[in-house]
Amino acid sequence: MSEIISIILPTYNERKNIGQLVPQILDVCRDNQIASSLIIVDDNSPDGTAAIVSQLAQKFPGQISLIKRSQKMGLGSAYLAGFKKALREQAHYIFEMDADLSHSPTDIPRLLAAAHSHDLVLGSRYVPGGKVNNWSALRKIISRGGTLYAKTILGLPINDLTSGFKCFSANVLKQLDLSKIKSDGYSFQVELTYHAYQAGFKIKEVPITFEDRQVGQSKFSKQIFWEAALMIWRLRLGTRL
Repeated sequence: MSEIISIILPTYNERKNIGQLVPQILDVCRDNQIASSLIIVDDNSPDGTAAIVSQLAQKFPGQISLIKRSQKMGLGSAYLAGFKKALREQAHYIFEMDADLSHSPTDIPRLLAAAHSHDLVLGSRYVPGGKVNNWSALRKIISRGGTLYAKTILGLPINDLTSGFKCFSANVLKQLDLSKIKSDGYSFQVELTYHAYQAGFKIKEVPITFEDRQVGQSKFSKQIFWEAALMIWRLRLGTRL
């Protein structure tokens, strides 16, 4: 158990999910002899998510950190805050994961195993063996179409650019200039992967099954959609549109 992983979970109104997810993650890591810490970044959720996390931190001492922010500041900045803390704690591998039970903790060992020979591993819905459960046809079209749009414009050989289930070697996050990443929402995922690819890091996609959330509301919106569409052209043209 010499290597340490940090798993970053941004939360906003995930009270009913986080209490289930955290023990599941810790169980998987324990059963697979993975030394892990969880960094939960909460944007002042009005539903009391932070209070649940504080209770979990007492139940599992030394395994959970809470970054409680004063307002809703967005997914991208939440991950960046988590990355900085994980690097300060000298994690060897750093995970991104959704806090709504869409990503299965049982996939953590597979992503980590792939990360031993790659710099960035994506949990992919759109490679053979990957799938999405319980999405509407429209949501599937938007997701697949968005990835194809970004992949074509940016010239990336990656099938799931909006995946929020990732495992980074700490070296990737140390070498990338994270201050240049300004996107939020789904566009943050595209931009971060784009910069990793442009920097020459080895990227691998591992198939996962994505389960749509059963509790709470999706954070996807028209604003996030259009932000992503514009950001892709900003990256392509090398401008700050």
